[in-house]
Amino acid sequence: MSDAKIRLYVEHPLAPGQSVPLSREQAHYLFGVMRLSAGAAVLLFNGTDGEWRADVVEAGKRGGVLVCDVQTKGLQVPPDLWLMFAPIKKARTDFIVEKAAEMGARRIVPVQTEFTNAGRVQRDRLQAHAVEAAEQCGGTYVPEVAEMVRLDRALATLGDRRLMFCDEAMAGDTPALRGKPGPWAILIGPEGGFSDRERARLHAMEQAHAVALGPRILRADTAAVAALTLWQMGLGDWQ
Repeated sequence: MSDAKIRLYVEHPLAPGQSVPLSREQAHYLFGVMRLSAGAAVLLFNGTDGEWRADVVEAGKRGGVLVCDVQTKGLQVPPDLWLMFAPIKKARTDFIVEKAAEMGARRIVPVQTEFTNAGRVQRDRLQAHAVEAAEQCGGTYVPEVAEMVRLDRALATLGDRRLMFCDEAMAGDTPALRGKPGPWAILIGPEGGFSDRERARLHAMEQAHAVALGPRILRADTAAVAALTLWQMGLGDWQ
């Protein structure tokens, strides 16, 4: 039997000897696209039980069954970090969700600001992108992608969670993040920036920490990656 190289997210408990039924789409991917057959090994994870090596015991065009053998990796829960961002063009919003999942956000929250261009988002599609990112980067945890919510309502859910507010008006200042580890959220604005009213509210919040992301104004998708990197290097699990 060759070593397992394919990782697959499943919505099923994982444990020694546990049978895992495959959906038609999963069976098509494993047996039609990847050409696996009975006896092959696959790595499975479900976001709660870590990663498990499983053997293919039934392989068909419309379904199949895997059986868990041994746990290969424990659950790796990322820091308690939310990424809140204003959705932009479809492909670039997909990019933000994928990178947030790869870089260790625990929850992803699309927000509607005064200058947000996207009228709605397809949460299920974005959640699928988060799953795919976790499959490809070796993660065992999949962040929840929330439904889009107005910025004021999103801020009301923070409680005592600290907020890293990326203010494009501060471009040129030295990037600096001051604070203590613990629950945090990062907020990335829309392509048109925050309105004066939104910026005033954010600066007035006691828990908000306004930061610059270097000498240039970044596109929203670039800003998300830069902000996640800055937080992870300073307060997250990259230290």
